[in-house]
Amino acid sequence: MNRELMEALDILEKEKNISKDTLLGAIEQSLIQACKNHFGKADNVHVTIDPETCDFSVYAERIVTDFVEDPALEISLIDAQKINANAEEGDTVRVQIQSKEFGRIATQNAKNVILQKIREEERKVLYDQYYGQEKEVVTGIVQRIMGRNVSVNLGKADGMLSENEQVKGEEFHPTERIKVYILEVKDTPKGPRILVSRTHPGLVKRLFESEVAEVRDGTVEIKSIAREAGSRTKIAVWSNDPDVDPVGACVGMNGARVNAIVEELRGEKIDIINWDENPAILIENALSPAKVIAVMADPDEKTALVVVPDYQLSLAIGKEGQNARLAARLTGFKIDIKSETQARESGELYDYDDEYEDDEYYGEEENGQETVSEQEAEVTEEASEEAENTEADEQAEVSAESGEEEYEGEN
Repeated sequence: MNRELMEALDILEKEKNISKDTLLGAIEQSLIQACKNHFGKADNVHVTIDPETCDFSVYAERIVTDFVEDPALEISLIDAQKINANAEEGDTVRVQIQSKEFGRIATQNAKNVILQKIREEERKVLYDQYYGQEKEVVTGIVQRIMGRNVSVNLGKADGMLSENEQVKGEEFHPTERIKVYILEVKDTPKGPRILVSRTHPGLVKRLFESEVAEVRDGTVEIKSIAREAGSRTKIAVWSNDPDVDPVGACVGMNGARVNAIVEELRGEKIDIINWDENPAILIENALSPAKVIAVMADPDEKTALVVVPDYQLSLAIGKEGQNARLAARLTGFKIDIKSETQARESGELYDYDDEYEDDEYYGEEENGQETVSEQEAEVTEEASEEAENTEADEQAEVSAESGEEEYEGEN
């Protein structure tokens, strides 16, 4: 039993995660290469290795002849009979080759073959390991900062966090632990090249999966994500269990779950809304926290007109248009937001009143949830004056940030 070789193979198998069969194959190839360097050819050389004991033997098959022209392929009858007394001219004899007889160059070449095979297998193992983690979130340690790029140690390999995949304003320091999203793993001669990201929407999704058990087991689904990294993210969720509130599950008790994700994202705001198959309701939810009077959606054209109270217009659009932009990305609709005054002056609100059915037209009361009739949604001061002329009593409540004002018709 070749105990030293067996122990060496066991150590390599554990440390490098390279199978023993692969290593034995590399040794076999190295011995054949050494024979080729020593004798000039190795077409008739064979190597046998016992995987249990790691004992190996090298032999060459040579043809018995009276006159030897090529010692690497032929053997004289006298020498053949020393190996096999019954050998005759034309027979094939196996001649044992002692690896100790190999020269320095042949031995060095055999060593290089083994080392090269080990390096190739090590790269392959690393590539397979991280390729299986593509589109996943891993924890890494900031290794070094190279200009505007950051090298992140992921364990057995380094990932590259390029400038384009960094959140604007984020600063990193060596030895700092961060969570990154593995974008892509490429196989290169120098080992796997791993590209990671801090801006990809998938990072938020994977963080919710790790923090929220209902998302992890599939009870709550993340239907859509729109993200502007470092500033705000909108996420639409849906529950497959009517007894489970998807938004409440993601927020957690006292906001514990979502706060953990916000902390990991260094203060990035996260809006969680309910997903709905009806595009009008989905758009209404997506524009949260703004309140909506009416949503007129065209599913075929993927466009929507949204009417909001005058005092809610800036909130619906958001700072530099961020709220409307994220809502459009989240829903996949091109959203046109107008104030109630603008919609009435252009006549669009009245036109949509006649054109759209109840399942595509939605008005809101103060709580932002209940659907009300067209008449109640359209009552304004002008409508009250018309009601006075027709001697009809109507009442509307207009919510404002500072309070409420009531307008009543007179008898």
